[in-house]
This record gives sequence, structure tokens and C-alpha cells, in this order.
Amino acid sequence: MEALGLVYVAAALLIGLGALGTAIGFGTLGGKLLEGSARQPEQAPALQGKMFLMAGLLDAVPMIGVGIAMYLIFAVAPGLAG
Repeated sequence: MEALGLVYVAAALLIGLGALGTAIGFGTLGGKLLEGSARQPEQAPALQGKMFLMAGLLDAVPMIGVGIAMYLIFAVAPGLAG
């Protein structure tokens, strides 16, 4: 496989696996929030605030992957093609 094709495969893997990991993380986070709220209902507002903080941090993972993929496609790939 040519180097240009490998760049495109790497970009696709960055975006796809980043999205997959984030989806798994959000599912686990939501499940644990419901479990914690069921065990201690009086702690639900505090748990919800912490959940939103973690969700924001978890959202950064695919955005970093998209940024690196865009760098590979628009900065690295044109240098390999020419």
C-alpha cells in the first residue's frame, strides 16, 4: 500500500476508533450515574454535575482525533502526493 493510502487509513482509524471509544465511555458513564443515583438518591445532583464535567472531558477525545486526522489529510498527504 502506498504512503498516501496509509495516511487516509490512519485518518479513518483515528476518527472511527475515537468515536467508538467515546461511545463506550458515554455508555459506561451514564450507567454508573444511574447506578449511583439509585443507590443514593440524595447525591443525584452532585453526581449529575460530575457526570457533565466528565462528559465534557470525554468529548475532547474524538475532537483531538479529528484534528490530527485533518492535519494528516491536509498537511501531510499533499506532501506525499507530489
